[in-house]
Amino acid sequence: MNALIERICQIREKRKALILAHLYQPGEVQDVADRVGDSLELARYAAATDADVIVLAGVRFMAESAKLLNPSKTVLLPAAGAGCPMADMLDDTQLRELKAAHPGAAVVCYVNSTAAVKAESDICCTSSNAVRVVQSIPREREIIFVPDRNLGEFVAEQSGRTMFLHPGYCPTHQRLLPEMVESLRKEHPQALVLAHPECTAAVRATADLVGSTAQIIEACRTRPEREFVIATENGVLHALKKVRPDAALYPVSEALGICPNMKKTSLELILQALEQNRNEIIIPEDLARRARLPLERMLAL
Repeated sequence: MNALIERICQIREKRKALILAHLYQPGEVQDVADRVGDSLELARYAAATDADVIVLAGVRFMAESAKLLNPSKTVLLPAAGAGCPMADMLDDTQLRELKAAHPGAAVVCYVNSTAAVKAESDICCTSSNAVRVVQSIPREREIIFVPDRNLGEFVAEQSGRTMFLHPGYCPTHQRLLPEMVESLRKEHPQALVLAHPECTAAVRATADLVGSTAQIIEACRTRPEREFVIATENGVLHALKKVRPDAALYPVSEALGICPNMKKTSLELILQALEQNRNEIIIPEDLARRARLPLERMLAL
């Protein structure tokens, strides 16, 4: 393993590469990365880097976003088959049909979406900034929120806005059930429950705090409690253990709280991507030009 990491570091330096890893990635992948974060943090890192090569340890829509924000750079996705089921629940044709049914509506697009869907949208958002993005839209304007109905419901609750919600969802968060949370509450009555807004409304209702992966980490770092129930993908536990080594952390489900696509990346695949330029992200320029705008609007906001 040490020889593998040493080789990755050598080629990373030689190619002037930046390795970005999402918080749901395997722990060893997070440890070798230059930067680890949620979708918003990764977008910011990608937009600001002067690296020649970006290796995105995550899923395809994240690598596409990095390429959109860095059109002249080489962007590599180590695990070619790492997709996002939620992103696949909506395509650009379906979104155009939604827009036709709601003429004049602003389309707020969760970054968990394809480049083609982003190209049909007005502004992107992440779970960290979705409420702020929606609040930036004039109240008299109708809003279409795609593709995550659970995040959309949460944003509607927090912003007081009525929105048309596409019925997409994250299968991993959808599998987490309120009775799982309540069972852990009974076992650990002093624990604080932290949930991601991609969870269902029933799970969010059991939580003490609802927030993005980065916001969950910050709450765990700063809150005085010493026990936490974590309702999101279990990869975040790796970072939580670093910021709160003294705390007891209880995932809602050891077995169900795992995104199989996020776990497809390995150190071997990162090395192969760097050595062989494997799985480079290519986006046609016309599509890239249109899809870049809603991302840039989000970052500007």
